[in-house]
Amino acid sequence: SQITTLINHKDKPKRSDKTLQAIQRVGQAVNLAVGRFVTVGEAIANENHELKEEMSVACIEARRAGETIAQLTDVANLDHPESDSHITIFTDKTGVVKAARLLLSSVTKVLVLADRIVIKQIITSRNKVLATMEQLEKVSSFQEFVQIFSQFGNEMVEFAHLTGDRQNDLKDEKKKARMAASRAVLEKCTMMLLTASKTCLRHPDCESARINKDGVFHRMRLALEQVIEIVTDSRPNGENEMAPISIYSGIKEFKNKVEGLRENLYFLSKENLSTMLEVILEHTEDFTDSAYTSHEHREHILELSKQAKMELEQLVSVWMQAQNQKTKDLMEDLEVAILKTCQCMNELKREVHSAATSLAADLLKYHTDHMVLKALKITGVEGNLEAVAEYTCKLSEQKEQLVEVCRLLRHVSGTEPLEITCIHAEDTFQVTGPQIISAAETLALHPSSKIAKENLEVFCEAWESQLSDMSMLLREINDVFEGRRGEKRVYLSLPRPGKHNANLKALKPVKLDTEEQAKIAKLGLELHLLTSDVDSETEKWEDQENEIVQHGQGMSSMAYSMYLFTRGEGLLKTTQDLFHQAEIFATEGTKLASALRAFSDQVHDDDKPMLLLEADKLISMCKQLQITAKASVQGKSATFTKVDACILKTRNVMTLLCQLLPLCCKLLRKNKAGNGCLKAAPPWREDRIRTGTNVHSPERRAETFGIKSLENHVTNMTFLESK
Repeated sequence: SQITTLINHKDKPKRSDKTLQAIQRVGQAVNLAVGRFVTVGEAIANENHELKEEMSVACIEARRAGETIAQLTDVANLDHPESDSHITIFTDKTGVVKAARLLLSSVTKVLVLADRIVIKQIITSRNKVLATMEQLEKVSSFQEFVQIFSQFGNEMVEFAHLTGDRQNDLKDEKKKARMAASRAVLEKCTMMLLTASKTCLRHPDCESARINKDGVFHRMRLALEQVIEIVTDSRPNGENEMAPISIYSGIKEFKNKVEGLRENLYFLSKENLSTMLEVILEHTEDFTDSAYTSHEHREHILELSKQAKMELEQLVSVWMQAQNQKTKDLMEDLEVAILKTCQCMNELKREVHSAATSLAADLLKYHTDHMVLKALKITGVEGNLEAVAEYTCKLSEQKEQLVEVCRLLRHVSGTEPLEITCIHAEDTFQVTGPQIISAAETLALHPSSKIAKENLEVFCEAWESQLSDMSMLLREINDVFEGRRGEKRVYLSLPRPGKHNANLKALKPVKLDTEEQAKIAKLGLELHLLTSDVDSETEKWEDQENEIVQHGQGMSSMAYSMYLFTRGEGLLKTTQDLFHQAEIFATEGTKLASALRAFSDQVHDDDKPMLLLEADKLISMCKQLQITAKASVQGKSATFTKVDACILKTRNVMTLLCQLLPLCCKLLRKNKAGNGCLKAAPPWREDRIRTGTNVHSPERRAETFGIKSLENHVTNMTFLESK
């Protein structure tokens, strides 16, 4: 950011003292930042001899470039820098450009080398864990097991810290979800490995105890392997990862292609569209063939599948005619065909969502009492092998139901991270079910064994925990479907028609018809693109709790709901809902303007007028939107005009917001650099083991590896039975 400021400065004939001081301040700030950065790089180099030479060279280059920039910007005391023999940014701008390039390339090199070291640390830590696991598998005495498991526990804690930091650094949400799933497996399996191994040592001749232990070791090895795949971005034997296609993603892609015909009639073939629909309808067979799908849902899905084929046939017919003859009537017919096809696909999406989520909700409600698990514990302690066999059959049935539901939920999850969470849940039920059965059989064979009883408890807790996670997953899937997108800050307190505005009580809530949706589609799409831009800008802020960021995220979330309304989707069902949302959006914009005014007091005098001007512009636009949203209208035509005006004015506010956020971010950084408010970098070794995530925050709860519980477990470990 600072380098860009230097490179882009304008060469004016007159230069004030203030300008000269500002340039010198920026140059010094760059040099100081480079100095801190290089100090960390050198510390890393000293700890890692195999890359020391490369890292040292990159650090020297970066330091040299930083010093060159500081020298070239040392212009504050020069009245006429161009007539002096001293070379400055004004006499040699090329020198600054060269130094900037050298600095950026050397800094990038340091970062890449540091990243290689982090990856190597994770691989080394994984290898240690694997080696200790092999020792644990072979132990034959409790005393030896205690010693090795203590070492194993410490190694797992180190691995947890390293992978936790890595997970927080991942930008790809899909990889982050996979990493979270693998680390969750490792956390739970560490506890299972302890009790399963103890049970096996206590009952060495018991086949079910051995099967139980082997299952835990196998699952841990798979999870460790997946972590390394994510970290190194590789697959075993060079194979490509083939992600299963969900119905949601298929419908989304299909609709995008269909809607693309508005802009270009020739960009794809009719065979492509037909193939895409066939793939989607093949996936709906997962629902129609499932024994757990209700008769009503099955019939509706089959009906909509048939209708989708008919709508596509009609669309292709009009499309082919439009390619040959582009008349106004044909283009109108094409628009209607596009809308009907998309509407049919939306209904199909809604139906499969309803089928999957209602089934999941019913199943979770049915199994909240955990009756089968309780029965297994009781009959196991009684040593009743016949009763245990009966309840293990029931648990197997329950497992099949849950696995099937996870597969159906994956089709309607809506986002790739949630798809991965569904796959993880499916795998967990698939594996944990047989492990509970082997643990219950062991207890039934040794009913007086305290360790066998404890082992069954651990596996049952894992099952109950996964059911709880599945309940949370179901809520997240419903949030995405309702247009809430699973964001950190969600506006759930949407006022209903007539609740806060007396003038609207008598008005009848209406929805947009397909023709009106078609007219407003382009405006809605622009709004959608702007929400993506705003989200992208807010993510660039270091302080996500900043008031400006919070208001920006809130406005983006509401604008996205308004975009979904233009498509006939989301939480806003009627025009009255939209008008209420527009009012709240305008209020949020006014609050943002107040935050901007407060922020303007912190910036330099040169920048303050520009920021206040933008804040005043925002207030004016929000007032206009509020007036439009509150205006009373009668009749269908007037209502649609009001809808169009609200969306248009919301779009204008979002356009301004896209300009405001990067400006504020830039001013904040500039202000910090100008005041010397740069924080000193923590020592490498301390920073390396620090987890930057608040483990208690809701966003991170699902991602957190239970390091504290693991540390406590290792520290307080007791083996009562070994006495």
